[in-house]
Amino acid sequence: MKGILRRLQGHPRIGEATAYPILFTIGFCHLLNDMIQSVIPAMYPVLKESYGFTFAQIGLITLVFQLTSSIFQPFVGAYADRHPQPYSLSMGMCLSLAGLLGLAFSTRYAAILLTVALIGGGSSVFHPEASRVAQMASGGRKSLAQSIFQVGGNGGSAVGPLLAALVILPYGQHAVGWFAAAALAASLILVRVGAWYSLMLDRTRHLRQTLRKTGCGLSARQTRRALAILVTMLFSKYFFTACMTSYFTFFLIEKFGISVRQSQFCLFAFLAAFATGTLLGGFLGDRYGRKYVILFSILGAAPFTLALPYLGLGWTVATAVASGLIIASAFSAILVYATELKPDKVGMISGVFFGLMFGLGGIGSAFFGWLADRTSIGFVFRISSLLPLLGIIAVRLPDLQSGKKKK
Repeated sequence: MKGILRRLQGHPRIGEATAYPILFTIGFCHLLNDMIQSVIPAMYPVLKESYGFTFAQIGLITLVFQLTSSIFQPFVGAYADRHPQPYSLSMGMCLSLAGLLGLAFSTRYAAILLTVALIGGGSSVFHPEASRVAQMASGGRKSLAQSIFQVGGNGGSAVGPLLAALVILPYGQHAVGWFAAAALAASLILVRVGAWYSLMLDRTRHLRQTLRKTGCGLSARQTRRALAILVTMLFSKYFFTACMTSYFTFFLIEKFGISVRQSQFCLFAFLAAFATGTLLGGFLGDRYGRKYVILFSILGAAPFTLALPYLGLGWTVATAVASGLIIASAFSAILVYATELKPDKVGMISGVFFGLMFGLGGIGSAFFGWLADRTSIGFVFRISSLLPLLGIIAVRLPDLQSGKKKK
């Protein structure tokens, strides 16, 4: 990291190259951030047993966390667009650190709500600014940069529940404090990233002023329509993904009578394909154009999702893996395309789309759970399999990037 800072200070054009150490660093911190977030739902059985909380009280904990970690992100991003704060990344992680330490020792319900709000607030600060850092470090390979950043988050979300099962469930609430070490490490690492970010802000001040004047070249109406299409793509992607991550194991157990352990392996296969697809989408988006990756990613998954509810066990798992691999490639392309529509509001747009990602996933999971209670898990999968067909409207997106391949 010190070497990058020295080269940046000595070479005015260094920002044109892809800063892979920064990208991998910010991706690793994303892993730690999302791992910390995943500790909260893992705590629910412990809190319910220890304090006799009702399901309504558990639901309120989730609501507070979702509000602070999702809804606040656009506001944090909008403020950062006007007043960039390079060291806010480290400060956001300090909020999560305080929340974890508080959660480890809180015994009153109100205190627990406050601690999860602190963790959610730390995430709200982290995501918009970290996404901006990824773009600044991209060297023009914006989709790849966002993919590296996002894969870190995917990894954290996957590892968190496993670590929680190994640490929190056996040792109880106080063991949450052990995760504070991850928040402290991320905070210290992000001080270095903040130093790089500060130097880059000085180097790119003229470029930011130019972007405010020129924009993306589309009319306000075209920009609004394109953003509406992108939000629809997010709805399609994350409602389907919420169904898979929350209920795929139940579907396999009910339809094929496999064990819980076997169903977890099948879910892991889907999640592993999802993480791979996220990284693959970054390469393809930079090479062939964001619009075409979005179209292929959402609509291209439709043949596999449509077939999934009607196949045997082996083919069901295979189509789940294929759909996860394809549909995961969309997010980095969607986010970069959206920031190119509003190049002077990268923080706000990143906050909106990360907030929607979390929010839509939570709403989708709750909706499909409600629907499964009133119908059946098979019916839920037949309905959710139609969602990728919405990808057809991506053809209406204007071309912001040429499809020329990079030499």
